[in-house]
Amino acid sequence: MRYLPLTDADRSAMLEKIGAPDVDALFVDVPEEARLDGPIHGLPMHASEMAVEKHMRRLSKKNLAAADAAFFLGAGAYKHHVPASVDHIIQRGEFLTAYTPYQPEIAQGTLQMLFEFQSQVAHLYGCAVANASMYDGSTACWEAVAMASRIARGKKRKVVLSGALHPHYAEVVKTMAKFTDDEIAHAKPAMQAEPDSAGLMARIDEDTSCVVVQYPDILGRVTDLQPIAEAAHDKGALLIVVNTEPVALGAIKSPGEMGADIVVGEGQSIGVGLQFGGPYLGLFAVRDPKHVRMMPGRLCGETQDAEGKRGYVLTLSTREQHIRREKATSNICTNSGLCALAFSVHMTLLGEKGLRQLAAENHRLACLAADKLAEVPGVSVLNGSFFNEFTIRLGTDARAIVRRLAKDNVLAGVSLGRLFPQHEELSDGLIVAVTETTTEEDIETLVSALKEVLA
Repeated sequence: MRYLPLTDADRSAMLEKIGAPDVDALFVDVPEEARLDGPIHGLPMHASEMAVEKHMRRLSKKNLAAADAAFFLGAGAYKHHVPASVDHIIQRGEFLTAYTPYQPEIAQGTLQMLFEFQSQVAHLYGCAVANASMYDGSTACWEAVAMASRIARGKKRKVVLSGALHPHYAEVVKTMAKFTDDEIAHAKPAMQAEPDSAGLMARIDEDTSCVVVQYPDILGRVTDLQPIAEAAHDKGALLIVVNTEPVALGAIKSPGEMGADIVVGEGQSIGVGLQFGGPYLGLFAVRDPKHVRMMPGRLCGETQDAEGKRGYVLTLSTREQHIRREKATSNICTNSGLCALAFSVHMTLLGEKGLRQLAAENHRLACLAADKLAEVPGVSVLNGSFFNEFTIRLGTDARAIVRRLAKDNVLAGVSLGRLFPQHEELSDGLIVAVTETTTEEDIETLVSALKEVLA
């Protein structure tokens, strides 16, 4: 009764109501060869709760936990310290109110948090308005492309993607563009000290609706976005900037300050753990308030109630659940509410001074790691500039090196061969990420391990 509350009489009554003789009749439209004819192959039969717990514990011991290794993985998901106070605060009743804030009288905690979250993201990105979050950075990237197409009213359909955009983000854009009329112009990634901004700008023409760049890019390089913004605007296109490491914006100029029209990214670094890859937090902001009604998702606002007291409401919901589908800007079902709350709490605890200090420590340790790795025979540091992530070249396939070091509890980084398997010339590249959780002992461990394996 706990899991299957319907009785045989209940089922019979429902089948009679819809005119079906039995449950099997509900599946007649499914081809017979697609139906199960017995238990799922390879899936064990039922077991007791205790037996399943023991089995899962045995499986978990095969994992290498991030805390148990010298950890240098990044490329879009970063290991930062999340204070215990974040988890405590997000469970307080005044914040953990109704998940869906459609009834403001019972969801003031949720609505106020989202309003403050939006303010934090807008300030961080150097934009005028941010929405109440998206699913993750990659889907936020596509939503920005779709928004640019709406602003262009379908007259411009070319989307110029930087070759230094995270390949997973680029793949999401390409996948979604199969269902629209957008033409994706994607460049081949290049292993060089600075991004090929001139080549990117040369691909912008009168048919371009938007240009998508990453900052810092997939190789960790930091570049001036202003010339790209000017080149895009000269052709009537919008500049979309993707940021996968929000901590970086405590040290480098915000994309909005350099002319980005739409700024999107992944908020996982602040308040949200690695969590085996999710759930994560998509951030989305626009520089010009006139574009607010073209934004996807929803927007919370501040107002006054009938007694003149401050209150919060769901101001804008341009989703197909709320308005006519043909007028909707997105079919995103919800926002990443709990992750947004964790982000906002962590950001509030840090404050601007704390974020800048955190960013400075990340950069200091990354510079230390880059300097020490550059001294390893066979290793060269690619980047001319970086924040807390940079690319090194090993002179041999980095995938094999990563696998070898993982056996010794050293997670050395993300190999470019894994991210770009179709580009063999990138296979010796390794993206190394360093955060405040990285110790100087960890750096020495990586240096020693690389010296041994490359000898």
